[in-house]
Amino acid sequence: MVPRYERWIESLGVPIHRTYFVDDLRAIEVGPWEERECNAAVVVLEGNKDLMETRVTEIPPGAALPPVKFSLDDIIYVLSGRGLTTVWAGDGAEKKTFEWQPRSLFLIPRNYSYQLANAQGHQPARLLHYNYLPIAMSIIPNPDYFFDNPALEPEGDLTSAEQHDVYSEAVYVEGARRGRQGAWVASFFPDLMAWDKVQADRSVPVSQTLRYCLPNITSLRIGGHVLAVGSYRKAHYHGSGAVIVVPGGEGLSVMWSVAGDGEKMFLPWHEGSMFGPPNLWYHQHFNVGPDPARYITLHPARHIEPDYAGSAIPFVDEDPTIRQRFEAELAKSGRASRMPPEIYTDRDFIWEPPGRD
Repeated sequence: MVPRYERWIESLGVPIHRTYFVDDLRAIEVGPWEERECNAAVVVLEGNKDLMETRVTEIPPGAALPPVKFSLDDIIYVLSGRGLTTVWAGDGAEKKTFEWQPRSLFLIPRNYSYQLANAQGHQPARLLHYNYLPIAMSIIPNPDYFFDNPALEPEGDLTSAEQHDVYSEAVYVEGARRGRQGAWVASFFPDLMAWDKVQADRSVPVSQTLRYCLPNITSLRIGGHVLAVGSYRKAHYHGSGAVIVVPGGEGLSVMWSVAGDGEKMFLPWHEGSMFGPPNLWYHQHFNVGPDPARYITLHPARHIEPDYAGSAIPFVDEDPTIRQRFEAELAKSGRASRMPPEIYTDRDFIWEPPGRD
């Protein structure tokens, strides 16, 4: 039986891209979505099909799309263009309006109404939506339930538990992330390439963790890393549903099945690239460009995507061809690896960030 979500996206008449990897979301084919008065495309990634939706919306120059109420939490990432989003809880409720630009990210909470507008009159704006509509439609197969449903009411208001406007500047909250780690909490991040609240990752040389999270929801999560020039992260795996989007930099990722069947899949990426590792596939990310690179990871709820702690392959145990490919890619542009040699020979080696006592 064809899943209800699949039948729905086929009925829209917009392009559907089925793949493991999108080279540039800013350039993929889109087509008219008449009901929403915009162009759109659906990307069905092999790693999250039947689970999570990744959909591209393109707003025409100078246009404002019709207001819509969506019944699921929706993460929106700005691929290109500049515009405005207005969010409100319902008739008569206070409205919040904020401006966005390339590499902005924001959350629309479930059952809130919102309107998107392109502030530029000379070019379209493109946005990426990430939500769990395929899962939801497997339970409630009626698409009308999820769009402009008057029977569903939003919960609370547009403030966090700390009572600040979640669309204003991010607020640091102790214990906001897993393991009771502190993080910067907001529903709007103006530019994820410029975000400077980072933390050194001692398990991976010259890598930093982006310390942010979304307030008041457990259905969706965000994470990310900064990779220094000439560095890469350990291979690891997790469950289905995660989507990796690149705000900037040039790099290479590799994916392969934990079962060991099939060849390793190498994916060259840059700003606008997106891919999603399938369930229990190792994946590993390398910066082979001239500048620090960033990638963000959009995650479903933890009960959908289990945390396979200890899944990472230590550098001393990795396939030697991984390091060889990494160094060969760097050599093409005259660069060299910054990975400390000890990490490949000493299982207990701990990288100390510069300036650390």
